[in-house]
This record gives sequence, C-alpha cells and structure tokens, in this order.
Amino acid sequence: MLDAKIQISIDVIDLKEAMALARASVNAGVDWLEVGTPLLLAEGLHAVRAFREAFPDTPIVVDLKTMDGAGLEAEMMFKAGGDMVVVMGQAHDASIIEQVKMAKRYGKQVMCDVMLCPDKAGRARQAQDMGVDYIIVHTGFDERNMIPGLTPLDDLPAILDAVDIPVQAVGGLSVPQAIQTLRMGAEIVVFGAPLVISGQEFKAADPNFDRQLREIVKTVRKA
Repeated sequence: MLDAKIQISIDVIDLKEAMALARASVNAGVDWLEVGTPLLLAEGLHAVRAFREAFPDTPIVVDLKTMDGAGLEAEMMFKAGGDMVVVMGQAHDASIIEQVKMAKRYGKQVMCDVMLCPDKAGRARQAQDMGVDYIIVHTGFDERNMIPGLTPLDDLPAILDAVDIPVQAVGGLSVPQAIQTLRMGAEIVVFGAPLVISGQEFKAADPNFDRQLREIVKTVRKA
C-alpha cells in the first residue's frame, strides 16, 4: 500500500482555517489536497489560487460536483491552479465529454463521481470509455446521515471489476475502512468528514487535528 494516495478533503468554509488545515495535512504526509465543495462555494477561485500558491508541488483536487457547464467550470479551475476536477456521473454524457476535452487541453485530469447513479458500475465504465482518469465511489454526507451504516465499501467491488482506471473511495470512512478499501483494490483514499468537519457545521472537528492526521497517515502507510 505504499503506492496508495491519501487525499484530504478540506471542507471548512473559512479560507484562513482551510489553509491551516492544508498545511497540517501536507506536513502530515498527505499526498493530495482537495478544495472541498463547501470551501469552493464559500471562497471560490480564491481558495484554489491560495492552495496552488502555498503548495506548488502538491496535486490539488477541486470538488466541483459539476452537472452542467463542465468545460467552462473545469477551465476556470485549471487556470486557477487545480490539477483534477470532479464531474458527476449523473451528468449528461456531453458534460463528461466536455470536461475531459478541457482537461486534455490543459494537461490536467478528470474524476467522475458515481454517487447516486442507478447503475454505479455501469456508469463508471461509461465514464472510463469517455476518457475520465479516475472514478470516485462516494457515499454522500446527507445520504449516510439519513441511513446509518452506508459506506463506499458497499459499491466498491462491482466498480473495481468494471473499470481499469484508478478508483478512490470517499464518504465518512474510518481508518480501518480506509485500509480495507485499499486492500480491495482502490488506489486513493479520501479523509474528510468526520475528521475535518464537526457534526452539521463546516468547521474543524478536532483541535488536535495535526496529531490525529499524522497517526492516520502513519497507520495507512504501514498497512
């Protein structure tokens, strides 16, 4: 698992707090930083630019959750310094195709999130055929709060069987669950809620975030 990528989703809504969490994450050994959707809604391109300026060598994922206008939205994020953008599997084929075209123009990459797709594995395969670079197996924040016990582990095996491109799992994973996804074949694991956000509020959950994240990274790397 030494080659597995660890991604941290920065889901707070204050840029100053987000930067502090991002610095702690990079110092802890996280591979990829994500400008989470709440942060993107609150701070927009300013957050992407700030992350790129502060962390010039760290890959930056921008969780757009794009449903339309995919090429334009991707171009904005790529110009601001993002490396990867997220399009939803529920979007029209045209949106996925346009985002892939824009990524190729800028030498960047596209992730397709198959959250809530009726046939997640089938849509993942279609997205791969349309040129996306990664598949995200995602159990949503609201979904898992309403239905306790749901995790990306439920959908991961079928999707891993359906595609040849790297897959990441995200959605309230515990550390043991994160390690399990990697053992199953996922190549990227994402930590966010509940590590970063607290309850229903988009703010840091633990004042000992730095220490906690270092232990998580260490545990995943050793597994």
